[in-house]
Amino acid sequence: TRRPPDPVLSVAHLLAFNLALLLAVASPGPAFLVCVRASLQGGRQEGILTGLGLAVMAGLWTLAALLGLDTIFTLFPYAYTVMKISGALLVIFIAVQTWRGAAKAIVTAPPASSRRAVLRGLLLNLGNPKSILFSAGVLLVIFPPGLSAAEMSLITANQIVLETVVYSVLATLMSRDTVRARYMAFKPSLTRAMALVLGGLGLRLLITS
Repeated sequence: TRRPPDPVLSVAHLLAFNLALLLAVASPGPAFLVCVRASLQGGRQEGILTGLGLAVMAGLWTLAALLGLDTIFTLFPYAYTVMKISGALLVIFIAVQTWRGAAKAIVTAPPASSRRAVLRGLLLNLGNPKSILFSAGVLLVIFPPGLSAAEMSLITANQIVLETVVYSVLATLMSRDTVRARYMAFKPSLTRAMALVLGGLGLRLLITS
């Protein structure tokens, strides 16, 4: 009797992916900044819902990459170039706005509706080059070819859940008075440092386009 073929996806693949994903989510970027700002302005729930939108869109980019995003970009290189340049300009714009608002106090506002908070995260990661490049690059290195539809679905769901958890933890921390007070005390220097990192990322993407 023939043994059924071993599954292509292994626990080691998922662990490597989750480690790379955690490092990517935790590093300064547009998504991280948007989640922090939403949490400070609208509270914990708004931060979590914004993070959910970010996670879902990032998961969809991952699914697109698993389905052959790299093949599409190979067939239509101009599509990749246009997307990369547009994303780079978006990051530079966010960096400039972040620098300009570094010294401004973050005023608590009435929470945005659930739909608007989720949509904010979705739209941000729709054009976030960090999310796109992670999907198009890292996935190709970590996962082997020949994944089944069920395995692709598992990877996508895994990413959405993991990112949602990370952003929820971030939103919860930022909504606590002690953490908020410490962040606000160092906000000008922290925000400018993040703006420089974002600006550097955007310029690097623009130059290498």
